[in-house]
Amino acid sequence: MTCAHDDQLVRRWVELAGEPAARFGRELISRYREPHRRYHTAEHLARMLDFVDFLEAGAESSGPVPRTPSIAVRYAVWFHDAVYQVDGPGSSGPGNEERSARLAGEVLRAMGLPGALAVEVSRLVRCTAEHRVHTTDHDGAVLCDADLAILGSGDRAYRRYAEQIRQEYRAVPEPQFRAGRAAVLRSLLGRIAIYNTARARALLESKARVNIAAELERLTTRA
Repeated sequence: MTCAHDDQLVRRWVELAGEPAARFGRELISRYREPHRRYHTAEHLARMLDFVDFLEAGAESSGPVPRTPSIAVRYAVWFHDAVYQVDGPGSSGPGNEERSARLAGEVLRAMGLPGALAVEVSRLVRCTAEHRVHTTDHDGAVLCDADLAILGSGDRAYRRYAEQIRQEYRAVPEPQFRAGRAAVLRSLLGRIAIYNTARARALLESKARVNIAAELERLTTRA
């Protein structure tokens, strides 16, 4: 978490949004640096941007649906976890994805970007609440796969990710956390496919299922 790393992120933002919008990028990065975060950090943001680049590099250029991720996907990566709070039991109101989507719309309009782009970015951010998209929604598929790419990582990286998620939910009692986390993992395993794009499925699907099953076993058998 160095200043140099933040400078790299600012450069990536400026490449996307232009130098006049640099302050908005810095404000977003500061959100990902909030001290209560452990996984949903600027490092997660950087990894997602890299994964979108990876998917774009292997994108097909033919077909009725454009296969190259649009500019809206890249903006959506920046905003998808811009608001991240772990709410306590019984909390009500909009969730993090909804609040992040609303922030995206506000900021993009303040930047003077077209309203249609702001609407699309907000829609994409909302997709990360469930990570389920229509088969024709290529941009949504790319965003969701980038967000879930960590699930298909190596053993050590996955264990670190799981530990970081627990740290973010450190205020939640252990039995309650285990039950909630296990439900999320079972839902993922119950899907026909965790990933939406062919390239992510080929690279990550099998390993993700192994990782998730192992974490689920740890959660449900730990004394």
